[in-house]
Amino acid sequence: MNFNRMESKSLFPKKRNSCIHLTISKKINNHFFSSFRKTISRPQKGFSLIEVVTSLFLLAILLAITSVSFLHLSPKYKLKRAVWEINSSMNYARYKAVFAGTKTRICFGTHSYSVEKYDRSKNEWNRNHHNILDGVTIQANNHPTFHPQGTVSNLASITISNSWGKYKITLAISGRIKATPM
Repeated sequence: MNFNRMESKSLFPKKRNSCIHLTISKKINNHFFSSFRKTISRPQKGFSLIEVVTSLFLLAILLAITSVSFLHLSPKYKLKRAVWEINSSMNYARYKAVFAGTKTRICFGTHSYSVEKYDRSKNEWNRNHHNILDGVTIQANNHPTFHPQGTVSNLASITISNSWGKYKITLAISGRIKATPM
């Protein structure tokens, strides 16, 4: 198509063909600017590869910084977990002795403890379960024995410690268990 000729016709339209010339020029303009209008009117969807890689890199840096700051808190939670677990196991041993009607004791090691039940027929202690506590050190002066009446013999003071601190668990003759930070 000759654009110059169309411009000259559109500048000096004839009455009879004026509608035809206007529609042809509109079609040419629409065709010419259609690709340009599409890029302006439609926003791009999604992210480019560079944007995704950059955001993942920044996220990795933030994660590394926060993990280092939380790393020193690990001994604190290991100590609290060990205190809670020993306290719960002592309560379990006490209630097991009362409800089962047999003696139950807790034996402590350096990094572990076990709950044992007394078997009258064999005249020996049988281990029910054994737990190992990593990240803490346990020191006990005795192995407490819980009786069916709810009382305790072999009273004990248990010290649980690690790099974060120390807790002391004391056991009264009435069976009361108390954990205090040192």
